[in-house]
Amino acid sequence: MEKLTAEQYVESLLEQDAQLVSVKESIRDKGMPEISIAPGYGKLLTLLVKMNGAKNILEIGALGGYSGICLARGLSEGGKLISLELKQEYADAAQQNLREAGLGELVEYRVGEALNSLEQLESEGQRFDIFFIDADKGNYPNYLEWAIKLANPGAIIIGDNTLMHGRSMDPKEKGNAVTKMRLFNEGITGDPRLEGVILPAYDGLAIARVR
Repeated sequence: MEKLTAEQYVESLLEQDAQLVSVKESIRDKGMPEISIAPGYGKLLTLLVKMNGAKNILEIGALGGYSGICLARGLSEGGKLISLELKQEYADAAQQNLREAGLGELVEYRVGEALNSLEQLESEGQRFDIFFIDADKGNYPNYLEWAIKLANPGAIIIGDNTLMHGRSMDPKEKGNAVTKMRLFNEGITGDPRLEGVILPAYDGLAIARVR
């Protein structure tokens, strides 16, 4: 019998979530990239939202709504999730999946370039308690700066794929996305406005608290 990785072992302890399995199936059926977060990571998102008592969440990168469901499940009463997505068809798929999960009224999708949407959110005076960043890697440092700017005191910033399947750690990798991810990682762990760590699980998981 093949030895389980640490992540496979921990995932095996979790009860299967039929709603989230259905979301992954819908993503596959629509021919969308099958890059949703893992079940254990999703459960962590829900826990972090609940522990923070978050009422306002900003998600950058919706895909098919898997992470959106996990975030929305943890919202306090009267809470709201705003999700930024570049592609209309992905936002539509995510919206449908959140509706089927009974969470459709808690989320608002804004479609287009995320940096434009972030400027709009600032102009509206929007502020957030939780940020989840899982979008184009080359803009991660920009997204981090915007998250700090739009954060309520004590807000939590979460970033996915910080290890980029080992590329972030490989000095031979010089591409734009890798270079920008290293800047993001340095910001999460070293920016004096943050208290942050990067966990070497699920392709690198950044978690920081805004001071």
